Amino acid sequence: MTDTRERFIEAATTAFAERGFYGTSIAAVSDALPFTKQALLHHFGSKEKLYAEVMKRISDRLMQELDEIRDQYADPRACFEETFVGLYRSAQQHPNDTALLMHELLDNRRRAEASKSWYLKPLLDALTEMAMALLAIRIRQKHIAQALVYQLLGAVNYFTVSEPTLSRIFGKADYARLRNGYEKELRTLIAARLDFGG
Repeated sequence: MTDTRERFIEAATTAFAERGFYGTSIAAVSDALPFTKQALLHHFGSKEKLYAEVMKRISDRLMQELDEIRDQYADPRACFEETFVGLYRSAQQHPNDTALLMHELLDNRRRAEASKSWYLKPLLDALTEMAMALLAIRIRQKHIAQALVYQLLGAVNYFTVSEPTLSRIFGKADYARLRNGYEKELRTLIAARLDFGG
């Protein structure tokens, strides 16, 4: 991948994270770099294709991280827990990606009908399969596993994107303590949901 293309993707990730798909223009992305709007269109063709490339990049990174965790943990329960803790740590390291994903969920109503590519589906499917394997003794319904996965993803992503607001509401010192304890609470939530089942 060329350096120019890479820089466009990074600038677009930031812009889409801050303003969502509809609030971001091609000009806004190109203005963040020493390149023209025409240069961006040359590389991607349209805002939709640029956005798709950004989403694909995020999805590929998350799937790679998931594969690395699955390679490390043979025990399914430990693997499931470490996967969501890993997703939490990843969200903290990539807050723009997390904010963009939240925009995708909240702002996607118009595009959802016409969308042909769901880049996060492989990740959601893999997480659902992991949950189903753990819950199979008591529950054989996929929608319950999907609800569990979505609940845990919500706990990870909502907390991450709330940092600017929470640090202002509680103050930086209290927010730092909250953040330091969040991973432990996330592990407690995962264990409680797995033990409860459905």
